[in-house]
Amino acid sequence: MGLLYTKFKIFHYQKKLDSLPLQREEILPPIHIRIKPTNACAHNCWYCAYKANNLQLGKDMDKRDFIPKEKMLEIIDDIAEMGVKAVTFSGGGDPFYYPHLLDAVNRLAQTPVKFASLTNGARLQGEVAELFARHGTWLRISIDGWDDESYAYYRKVAKGEFSKVMKNMEDFKKFRGKCYLGVSFVIDDHNARQVYPFIRKLKDIGVNSVKVSPCIVSNDGAENNAYHKPFFDPVKEETRRAIADFADATFEIFDAYHELDVKFKKDYHWCPYLQILPVIGADLNIYPCQDKAYNLDEGLIGSIKDRRFKDFWFDDKSKFFKINPSVHCNHHCVANEKNHLVIDYLSADKEHLAFV
Repeated sequence: MGLLYTKFKIFHYQKKLDSLPLQREEILPPIHIRIKPTNACAHNCWYCAYKANNLQLGKDMDKRDFIPKEKMLEIIDDIAEMGVKAVTFSGGGDPFYYPHLLDAVNRLAQTPVKFASLTNGARLQGEVAELFARHGTWLRISIDGWDDESYAYYRKVAKGEFSKVMKNMEDFKKFRGKCYLGVSFVIDDHNARQVYPFIRKLKDIGVNSVKVSPCIVSNDGAENNAYHKPFFDPVKEETRRAIADFADATFEIFDAYHELDVKFKKDYHWCPYLQILPVIGADLNIYPCQDKAYNLDEGLIGSIKDRRFKDFWFDDKSKFFKINPSVHCNHHCVANEKNHLVIDYLSADKEHLAFV
């Protein structure tokens, strides 16, 4: 299997890259779109960026919002017609709490568009789970606790919820579909010593991959690093041991546990990934990324409440340049490193390209 988490995927889409700058008149469709179908979720993780008052993400989110069924099907039809390559359902809330997810996935399964979802796994059951197993590209379950007691502590849910999620994942693999099942193990000061044994447990139930990730506790990179510093080295060591002992051709462990400054510092003035991977919110607003979603004063690109997504996207390129990352994005940004790569690519002197 090739690299799943490489930052260089976008360089397989040269026409899209070359169309990005403002001076280029052509507007090409996004490669990938995140759709946040609902803001509902029954779990209450303490570090959830959409609920924590000290983080900017989700500050204007209304938990009651969800995309109406007919609008969702219209969006999917537009995406397929435009030639978008992939859709990921994410939160806001948990996509599997969206009442029309089965209809949406059924429609997507009839198109060439690849689809995936993030979820807590509590509702990964029944027909919609089987449809994802047969037709989805990947699912990633976010987990923090390592047993029923710790999971209930993290998420303010009843004891037994962890066991249900683990069984849902095990049952999902029994469909023997093509969908790749991953887990994001979100690290904080409570579970830092559980990395190695929990990864072993996940391999035993048939999960395809584990991504070890830091929780975000602040809009400031240095504050995040200070929070993780007391247990940073032990987590890295447990992850290294797990990779050495458990990783193989059928089980990937991706170490995404890192110091967080690289996700915060921005010295560029436009966002390439805004045109590559935008977000459609449950409020039917378009946002540049998951880190700016539901941030109306600095993150709103426009609305599709009363118009089709395809009409919005191809109308007026200047909307893609409303956001200046060096001014408006002084917070965590998943696209920061990829933006640097794209800007460097586009900034290369054409007269000197041959001197590789």
